[in-house]
Amino acid sequence: MRQPFDAVLVIAFGGPNGPSDVRPFLANVLRGRRIAPERIEEVAHHYELFGGVSPLTKLTIRQAEGLRERLWRAGAMLPVHVGMRNWHPYLEDTLSEMSRNGIRRAIGFIAAAHRSYSGCLQYRENVMAARTTLAERRLADVEITYVNDWYLDEGFITANADHIREAIGRLPVELRARVRLVFTAHSIPVSMAERYPYQGQYEQTAGLVAAAVGVGNFATVYQSRSGRPEDPWLGPDVGEYLRQAKAEGVAAVVLCPVGFLSDHIEVLYDLDVEAADVCREVALPMARAQAVNTHPRFLDAMADAVLRTVKRYATGLPLEIAPQTQPSVASVRPTAR
Repeated sequence: MRQPFDAVLVIAFGGPNGPSDVRPFLANVLRGRRIAPERIEEVAHHYELFGGVSPLTKLTIRQAEGLRERLWRAGAMLPVHVGMRNWHPYLEDTLSEMSRNGIRRAIGFIAAAHRSYSGCLQYRENVMAARTTLAERRLADVEITYVNDWYLDEGFITANADHIREAIGRLPVELRARVRLVFTAHSIPVSMAERYPYQGQYEQTAGLVAAAVGVGNFATVYQSRSGRPEDPWLGPDVGEYLRQAKAEGVAAVVLCPVGFLSDHIEVLYDLDVEAADVCREVALPMARAQAVNTHPRFLDAMADAVLRTVKRYATGLPLEIAPQTQPSVASVRPTAR
């Protein structure tokens, strides 16, 4: 197979690696935004509950290693690099290293399954900014060609389904046949959702995962809202929904974070702490499925997306098109990853 690319770049949000990183990391997330100090301290406390460490970086690096192994087995001998938006390894540093190593054309894999501004275009803008940094450092450019959507990939669906089956198995036997699957994804402003396919893609993923598990009783909800209270965001919120589910007589729930690729702080705090507290308060039996993390079938899905891109451009790369940027959503509060 002809190789039109030199490497793969996995692009993710980033997260602190220790207590001293938490506030500098949040300052990066918040750059250019006016956020109340008490909100910053609230989010910092989320990290402190877990030792000031987000699992996101470690899990993303392990995902990248699994991707590389699969590509090499398929004959695509591409190195796989990781670059983060908000913490080490920063995108500009990773791209600089790639450039120094002679890499000129790479495939970009953004660690988000469903397309929105904050989950796709903003990352591309960050990559463009990092490429500008290359010029400032007098380094050769690294062109990035992104994989196509993969939110319906069989491996991604199977990985989520496997983790849900495991979670169902942790419920009392008498409740397993009566469980409701509650899928979660990061909420975004309604104004953003109107411009991007995020909500529809998320709901399609949830439907396929539920079908793979064989459970027709499911709902799609949202978590981690971070905007001003007066601004409309996608809902229902997971906590509000769990109270409603109990009132409706739902016997038990399994929370399924299909909108996330790793068990980072938003999943650990919003579901394992806040949502679990709600379930205890209303006496609703709950289990939480893992995110896809390093499930072998998810790593297969990553490799499939990259290999499809290699094949698509085997006869030549497209000319680059200047990105059509859109303004970021104002007044978004910090979120934890």
